[in-house]
Amino acid sequence: MKRICIYGKGGIGKSTVVANTAAAAAAEGKRVLVVGCDPKADTTRVLMHRTIETILDAHTRLGGEPPVDAILHRGAFGVACLESGGPRAGEGCAGRGIALALQDIRDLEIVESLQPDLILFDVLGDVVCGGFSTPLRANAADTAYIVTTSDFMAVYAANNIAACIRKYAQRGGCRLGGLIFNARSAAGDEAFVSEFAGKIGSSVVGRIPMDRAITRAELKRMTVLEHAPEAPSAQSFRSLARHFLTAEEGVVPEPLDGEALESLGDRMAEAAFREENL
Repeated sequence: MKRICIYGKGGIGKSTVVANTAAAAAAEGKRVLVVGCDPKADTTRVLMHRTIETILDAHTRLGGEPPVDAILHRGAFGVACLESGGPRAGEGCAGRGIALALQDIRDLEIVESLQPDLILFDVLGDVVCGGFSTPLRANAADTAYIVTTSDFMAVYAANNIAACIRKYAQRGGCRLGGLIFNARSAAGDEAFVSEFAGKIGSSVVGRIPMDRAITRAELKRMTVLEHAPEAPSAQSFRSLARHFLTAEEGVVPEPLDGEALESLGDRMAEAAFREENL
């Protein structure tokens, strides 16, 4: 069983990667569990073709621990789906929903019942908040991956996440499996992401191309594997799923210090400026 956390800057495409990679693995006959850990509860939307009740909302509605069938749902290709949920904006800590989800998964013996080959946690990227680092602290996952574009602020966030992973990996916890390059932004030069990955002791293990099929599928509340199974991005999600299922143990990353990170950022800015003025 592979237990994986997906991190990255907000809006970078984590949920897209999680949902579609889960679909790709399940389409090949693997048992997959997806745990959405975002208060927006939108990780499983394209898998379920709708939004589902969150664990936190189910607890509130029922006044206690809900039955399994109230929170666990089957989506596209049979993927098992959970959403932790969270408070409304400005009204509490998102970590509460994540902690409650992990507790219910344990108490209801969901993993023991499903016996999944792959568990994917989709986690908000601001690991400065203790709640978002819960899957790392609780040893809920063995490996973490970071989704990034080649925008400097995405790499900046990736460096912070690597620092958090290092903290828990040194204690025998979750390690860094690698970076996933998402070419969704105008700044599409993967070279800087590959350089950054190498400097922290890792590598780019997945590449998601700019592909209109992703946008069209999401508008239809579908995975790319359902909407456009031959699209370039669908092939990338299949490759990433195979990597998740077969990869060896990750590494303890060595995040860049402030000076090295800013130096990389300066060169990224120079490259972007040159491209704009060609």
